[in-house]
Amino acid sequence: MDRRVEKLLASNELRRPTLCQKCEGVLVYRGIGEYICEECGAVEYDDYGKVRNYLERHRGANVAEISDMTGVSHKAIRDMIKEKRFEIIDNKGGYLRCEVCGEKINSGRMCSKCEEKYHRQVEEQARAERNKGMSGFGESSSSERGSKRYTRER
Repeated sequence: MDRRVEKLLASNELRRPTLCQKCEGVLVYRGIGEYICEECGAVEYDDYGKVRNYLERHRGANVAEISDMTGVSHKAIRDMIKEKRFEIIDNKGGYLRCEVCGEKINSGRMCSKCEEKYHRQVEEQARAERNKGMSGFGESSSSERGSKRYTRER
């Protein structure tokens, strides 16, 4: 098994269910936080699925209410918002702020201005790295110039 997959399985960060609570059969992922038992067909949800289902029925609920009703921690919900799985509808209290400038945001880690600056910096770094590896026309990496490069030894 791939080490990255093993690491993800070990972390189980969203408390993903693996065995059915009713019959202890294996739960198969169906998408959007939903798992179905191979044996009895029971449906269970990971943290994301619980929050998503709750928000479908209770649009506009706050984080404390969601946490109390689903059993999902505030930190897990906040991380889902930072991953842009959900968006805060009314951010009057400044629950989530840009990690660069501190402006109030509804999802993610940065406001749109800082995110744009960040991506421009990443692009500039990539260009600089690409250009650093390129040598000029007619020059070789061993710094031999002109006809000397093309002289054959006998």
